[in-house]
Amino acid sequence: MGRGRAKAKQTKVARELKYSSPQTDFERLQRELAGGSDDDRLNGDGPSDDRWVDEDDWRP
Repeated sequence: MGRGRAKAKQTKVARELKYSSPQTDFERLQRELAGGSDDDRLNGDGPSDDRWVDEDDWRP
């Protein structure tokens, strides 16, 4: 026994997640899908195609 309180808490959290409607930041999502985060763009550390060159060296 003793699991009733924990199960009730889990049920409450699950219900809140299921039925809540969080606000979506579409501008941030667009930046993320475009590649790189805000910090990467500010620092100039965005994605680089050069890092993929070394990984293809295993091919005959």
